[in-house]
Amino acid sequence: MKVLSSLILTLLFTANLAQAGVIVGGTRLIYDGGKKESSLSVNNPDKTAYLIQSWVEGATDAEKAPFIVTPPLFRLNGGKENLLRVVRAGGNLPTDKESLFWMNIKSIPSIEQDSDKNTLQIAIKTRIKLIYRPQGLKGTPEDVAGTLIWQRFGNGIQVTNPTSFYMNFQKVSVAGREVKEATYVAPGSTTRFALPAGTGVGNVSWALISDYGSTGKEYTKAL
Repeated sequence: MKVLSSLILTLLFTANLAQAGVIVGGTRLIYDGGKKESSLSVNNPDKTAYLIQSWVEGATDAEKAPFIVTPPLFRLNGGKENLLRVVRAGGNLPTDKESLFWMNIKSIPSIEQDSDKNTLQIAIKTRIKLIYRPQGLKGTPEDVAGTLIWQRFGNGIQVTNPTSFYMNFQKVSVAGREVKEATYVAPGSTTRFALPAGTGVGNVSWALISDYGSTGKEYTKAL
């Protein structure tokens, strides 16, 4: 009975944790180069207020992101929602292909000033892709996802992307076995992923994550 009670308490505690915290309104942000800005919502379903800090980083440590987020730092009270505006601030970005950056949203819970209890405050950082899509680039990645070129490469699989879009994979499988390391492949680039041990010969199947975070059409080709 004690074991059962402990298990129930653990599950309730886990459920409360899962419901807590700021909710970011998207798993990625597509910045349309033909517009002056893009936006992303942040929602606080908790009673506790949070301090929200946001910024954009380059795809590499050496790369500076030509974007600013406004407001970069603000208080989000319980039950409230706000919009983060992302504005391009210069930068010489390619006009014939997409560019990848990372958007960071850190939520820091407030501390009750009149509380005499010891509490553990944990800051949570959400990191999502910010993909800059030039104005002259028409369509979406899903429109050309079938043109990806796949090849078996030793204990791995190699994918070549001849398009101008970032291809973000929701799933990739070879001979019916999921390739868990499959993430994305940049425009005009080739990327390799390790295959699960013992993967036999068979077809490769893949599906992308759409601009809205949903799963796209599944494609299949023989290797």
